[in-house]
Amino acid sequence: MRDEIEPTPYRVTEAARAAGVAPSTVRLWEQQGLIAPARRASGQRLYSAGDVARLCRIAFLRREAGLNPAAIRAALELEAAEGAGSGESAAPADTLGGRLRHLRLARGERLDQMAESVGISASALSTLERTGAGVSFKTLADIARHYGTTVSRLSGQDEPGGAVVRDGAARVWPMPVEGVRVEVLAEGRRQMDCHRFILAPGSASEGGYRHEGEEFIHVLAGRFRLTLDGTETHDLGAGDSVYFESRRQHAWANAADAECVLIWVNTPPSF
Repeated sequence: MRDEIEPTPYRVTEAARAAGVAPSTVRLWEQQGLIAPARRASGQRLYSAGDVARLCRIAFLRREAGLNPAAIRAALELEAAEGAGSGESAAPADTLGGRLRHLRLARGERLDQMAESVGISASALSTLERTGAGVSFKTLADIARHYGTTVSRLSGQDEPGGAVVRDGAARVWPMPVEGVRVEVLAEGRRQMDCHRFILAPGSASEGGYRHEGEEFIHVLAGRFRLTLDGTETHDLGAGDSVYFESRRQHAWANAADAECVLIWVNTPPSF
């Protein structure tokens, strides 16, 4: 049986590039005690794959949660303790489940505390964090609001992207809701969230939610039912459009036994 070959360690420039930060930022984090890479006799820093993963988590907590070094250190310690106690592997930081878990840990919340605040079971939240699946669309919106962010940002939509999205090349959200496919039609931080929703028969938001901004929906195929403020219902077919203020509670569903396809625009990008 052959011995396993250790992965080649990363130099500081390579580790920084993987985390999406400058080498000087990685060195600063080392000074702050957030990362402790190995060193050659010459003093050159060497980062393992685990070090790079930790750098990515630090960058995420700094960027998304706005934490200072002390808070980041506490969040990482809580994450390590919780992971060791559960005996389960955590989802990678660049997945939806990983982002949700890191945001929760950054706030110092236990699973049961977070679950109670958004009205779901702790087991459902644990499944979502580990697998990125198993909740309703309304619950996803509630979780984003609880974290003070948006569903779009949780999906990684603020990553840099070009102005043109070619047919068939749209990035697909890591959507935890069964029967709902969301394609990103405009990448990056822009003044509008532009998506193509593809709804399987029977799919629905499973409750109403609200946020800031205004929304425009155009039905390309199928039938779509939109309910505003719990009482005002609009049944829309192919070619129909609707415009409404996002602060109005809105719930929706595929209203037919066939696939429904929509263009859905939010402005500003508060969804």
